[in-house]
Amino acid sequence: MELPKILVVDDKENMLKLFDRVLRESHSVTVASDGAAALELLQTRRFDVVITDIKMPGADGFEVLSAVKRRSPETEVVLVTAYSTVANAVKAIKKGAYDYLPKPFDPDEMLLLVARALERKQLLDETRRLRKELATAQDHHSFIGRTPVIETVHGLVEQAARLDITVLITGQTGTGKELIASAIHEQSARSSGQFVPVNCGALPTDLVESELFGHAKGAFTGAGSAKPGLFEEAQGGTIFFDEIGELPLTMQVKLNRALQEREIRHVGENRSIAVDARVIAATHGDLKTAVAAGRFREDLFYRLNVFPIELPPLSERRDDIPLLAVHFLQKHTKIHQRQIEGFEPPALRALSSYDWPGNVRQLENAIERAVAVATETLIRPCDLPKELQDESAAELPRELLAHLPYREALESARDRISQEYLRALMSEFNGNVTHAAERAKMERGSLHRLLKRYGIHSEDFKDQDQD
Repeated sequence: MELPKILVVDDKENMLKLFDRVLRESHSVTVASDGAAALELLQTRRFDVVITDIKMPGADGFEVLSAVKRRSPETEVVLVTAYSTVANAVKAIKKGAYDYLPKPFDPDEMLLLVARALERKQLLDETRRLRKELATAQDHHSFIGRTPVIETVHGLVEQAARLDITVLITGQTGTGKELIASAIHEQSARSSGQFVPVNCGALPTDLVESELFGHAKGAFTGAGSAKPGLFEEAQGGTIFFDEIGELPLTMQVKLNRALQEREIRHVGENRSIAVDARVIAATHGDLKTAVAAGRFREDLFYRLNVFPIELPPLSERRDDIPLLAVHFLQKHTKIHQRQIEGFEPPALRALSSYDWPGNVRQLENAIERAVAVATETLIRPCDLPKELQDESAAELPRELLAHLPYREALESARDRISQEYLRALMSEFNGNVTHAAERAKMERGSLHRLLKRYGIHSEDFKDQDQD
């Protein structure tokens, strides 16, 4: 595996030797003895992280920061500063620096900061990759996915679109059945006609027939004028019956006849009207069981089940979750006009390991909530719904752990232990950050940054032992 590339810039030789000694075991380290030398290197080479002192003769750390962000915006920059110039370092963060490292510093603190900077860079690289992949995935009309099971579904959609036959889509609630129906319509020869969705569970029982087939003037109380039905609206196009299992039995008989004869009759009229609409139906239930129980007509089931497509639950296509998450992030940052770049790794791992009983619809709702409440440029675990925050701190099941690259598996374990340690630490000192930092042997500011990263609030631990 290629080692991360680090550029260290400092005019003091002892500092360059310190950084090189601490970092070289697991990083590819290049050093520059002043800002001018760093600017030369940046013209021909790219680095994952640049660590630069602020005060240097000639080109200072701010000029190095500007050069990095101009030539390689994805490279993260860490500024090294004395306490007297911390205010300047904070200003530099607003200009694109990742963070600052105050002198004197503990080598472990420096290693942790570099690891976090690398993690952010890798995360943003992955987000860019997912966005590129997302651009090609849009060919399937927003039904996003690259896993083998979804590629099979894409193939069935393309096949169904070429064949002007009835389709039955099955799958749990929230798996995207209407998206699939719409994709079939859009790719078919009927795409110039209307796509008319019908929620069978939402139709008033006493008005189902008139809604589907239309009615004549005076056909029933309140029918002050004639009205065409949804079948006529779908002439030359597609009519989509969502939750077809909710259709009353009496209406199932009439729908079966309409499909068989390819004609309908307005309520209150005797003449028949020919209809030319492709039928796609969907259900989250088991229609075979409903047939056996007498809740669904067998003849209608076989008439609908000509070309079946089964959609898998999201828990069976976890590798698609990052792609879907980026898709919904782009969608809702645009809707809510938020500037959010991506997800912190613990948040993305929580999304990928959760079981999602509500499937893709629940995932989208979770991302929209996170976009609305996020206070940083990356979605953190604390921005996710409570059940996912618990997931981010939980140990990954072995079968999921085996799907991660080695480095991500280590990061997952590190994040879990970090959260457990920080919660235990804050509990021990009743939320006193100063005393907790002393025990942790780190600067108070560094502990604050860690607490913020993991969404842990010191005030939650204050006076916890008092009634």
